[in-house]
This record gives sequence, C-alpha cells and structure tokens, in this order.
Amino acid sequence: MDDHPAGPPSRGERQQQTRAALVVAARDVFARDGYHGASLGEIARIAGYTRGAVYSNFAGKAELFLAVMDANLHYVGQRTWDPFDPVTTGTDTGVTEVIRGIALATLEFIAVAARDDRLSEALAGRVQVLLDLYTRIAAEARVDDEPLAAAEVGALLAALDQGVTLLGLSGIATIDQRMMRIGLRRLIDPARAATQPPTDEPGGPAALHDQEIHHRIATAHQNPD
Repeated sequence: MDDHPAGPPSRGERQQQTRAALVVAARDVFARDGYHGASLGEIARIAGYTRGAVYSNFAGKAELFLAVMDANLHYVGQRTWDPFDPVTTGTDTGVTEVIRGIALATLEFIAVAARDDRLSEALAGRVQVLLDLYTRIAAEARVDDEPLAAAEVGALLAALDQGVTLLGLSGIATIDQRMMRIGLRRLIDPARAATQPPTDEPGGPAALHDQEIHHRIATAHQNPD
C-alpha cells in the first residue's frame, strides 16, 4: 500500500477536469436556454471558469454541444434492454424538463449541422450510436421468420423513438411511454406483440424517447462525472 499522498494533478488531468465541468454546465444551460440562446460566457461562469477556458478546450459552441451529446450517449448506448418488459409511469418532472430542453436544443443544432458538412458528419456519428443500440436490441429479439436485417429493424426502431419524441416536443401527447413500448414490440415481433396483452401502466406524459433511454439520460445528468 502506498502511504505517500497523491501529488497535484497533472496538466492533462486539470484540463480533463475543466472539460468535464464545462460539459456539465453546458448541459444545464443548453437545456434551459436552447442551442442558439446559450451563452458560452454563462456556461463558463457556472462551471467556475472564464470564457477563455471554453475556447481552450472547445473550438466553439458546436463542439461543446457535441461533447454534451457524447456525455449523454455514453450512458444511452452501452446496454440493450428488452422492449417486452413492462414500463411504469413514474417520472421525475425536473429531469423530464431537462431532457425536453436538451431535445429542443438538439433540434436547433440539427438545423445548424444540416448546413455544414463537417458538423453534419459529426452529428451522423452520434446518431449512429442510437442506431447501433436499437440494432443490437433487434438482433437479440430477432424471430426466425424475420425477413429484414437487424440493422433495418434497428433503423425502424430508432425512427419510431425519434418520431415519437418529435411529436411530444410538438405538443402531441397521444403517444405515452406505454404506447411507445407497444410500438417497439410491434416492430420487433408483431405476432408476440399481438398475442401478449401489455401489462404496462397507462397514462403519463408524452414520451420523450423510450423510457429506458429517458432513465439513462437522467442518470447522465445526475451523475455528471
């Protein structure tokens, strides 16, 4: 056992700590103010640094937003889940509002990235993490007579997730978490979904992603390190 006290952090460690603090602050500011409305100066202030620290670690607002996406995706894309598991309606209102804010900011960022080849490529790489996650879910639940490849079913699952989220952000509350999960089941195994009565709790707010992704993004915000 080493009884010597740990030395001061290295320059690289300090920079890593600074980047992490800026990403945590950026999550909250982007969620609150949106992509365009977010101020790099405000992000730096909340993180406890100067504006110069932002530019020492990120090329600008776009790169910082991509870092926020990476932090969320680190939690989202690691493990699969079984869409046939029941969902519950219990949600943390505060966390839901943060997720809603980040989702709205992401829509703003998508519009910006679509007009910039470099950002468009960077964004596509992040979206691919979600596609890969749903592809793995489709592969694990694959039925013998499924004519589509797992990647094709995964793309449909991701499209449902993103489409339902867009409806929810638009004020359409028709699809709650129960309906979201039923939709995933219908795409993965229609026969099983049609014959197995859902046991999910009805009601709840409009779905913003599947409940499992919702929980994982919430975990990313509650455990910023």
